[in-house]
Amino acid sequence: MLNLMGCYVLLAKKRQTPQTAKRIPLVYLMCFHLIHFYMKYLFTLFIILAFQQLSMSQETLPLYPTGAVPNYKNGGEKEKEKQPIYCVSRWFRFRIIAVYLPPKRNATGQAVVICPGGGYSILAYEWEGTEVAKLLNSKGIAAFVLKYRLPDPISSVTLHLSPLLDAKRALRMVRANAAKWNIQKDRIGIMGFSAGGHLASTLLTQFDEGDKASSNDSIEQQSSRPDFGVLVYPVISMTKPIMHQGSRNRLIGSNPGPELAAKYSSELQVKKETPPTFLVHALDDTGVPMENSLLFFQAMKDKGVPGELHVYPYGGHGFGLAVGRGTLENWTSLCVEWMRSLSKK
Repeated sequence: MLNLMGCYVLLAKKRQTPQTAKRIPLVYLMCFHLIHFYMKYLFTLFIILAFQQLSMSQETLPLYPTGAVPNYKNGGEKEKEKQPIYCVSRWFRFRIIAVYLPPKRNATGQAVVICPGGGYSILAYEWEGTEVAKLLNSKGIAAFVLKYRLPDPISSVTLHLSPLLDAKRALRMVRANAAKWNIQKDRIGIMGFSAGGHLASTLLTQFDEGDKASSNDSIEQQSSRPDFGVLVYPVISMTKPIMHQGSRNRLIGSNPGPELAAKYSSELQVKKETPPTFLVHALDDTGVPMENSLLFFQAMKDKGVPGELHVYPYGGHGFGLAVGRGTLENWTSLCVEWMRSLSKK
């Protein structure tokens, strides 16, 4: 570091004596340091502003046109927030999708619709939604955080239909806007956590090709089939002892008929057309036992559906991105590597 206590700086060449060197007044030296300081300050400010811009969704869109929401009745419900995970209990301004796009020069063309968990009673919107979207953006993957309807009798005509209708609509919307968002239409996946994982698994097994013949809505004409799935400590079964009773009770009731219970037991709905799926679970998960993922993965194997299952010895339930949780944190890197490998096959 230059000494500001001196009155000049020696710019002498090698072997040049101080007596013959040029002297630069202190005022020039101070100006140089001031310029250097402000350049560093402006650069830091630019980085902060750029990061803040990337951490916010660029667009928030309603899933349906006004007055055209299926299976909906207006019961006057309102959204409630609870920090730090942004829990949403009842909806009024709901059925929206938040758009997170990576910079164009880093975009891979892949996209993921994210379904936060919460036992079908809340949405862990930040913990399992927006934080995940930011991570995916850093890898060049577009992300869309879905605020799907919860099965509430105040707002739903038939409780179990609303979440799946919203998930299908979200996939169709992303596919319909693929060119606008710099996405490849055949590289759009679904990701879900916990009960959001159940919703994602339901879409992975109960998609459709769109209403191309009779619908005047260009979005409804799109296929709702995801091109791949990511299920993180998912609720899967609604019939086995290892089911999450809270999710079952809120979605299909505490005493559903056998047909309805089987319909929402995703391990029973896997077919050969089910997209490739990546699953993550912790062995010590007592909230949603690891057997849920095992059942789905076994069904995939039986139907010849490719995928990966990663079971960690610890982590419990609801670990999200698992930042600072040792090897458990690696699940996101493994997931991104797997997603990238899909385009090479």
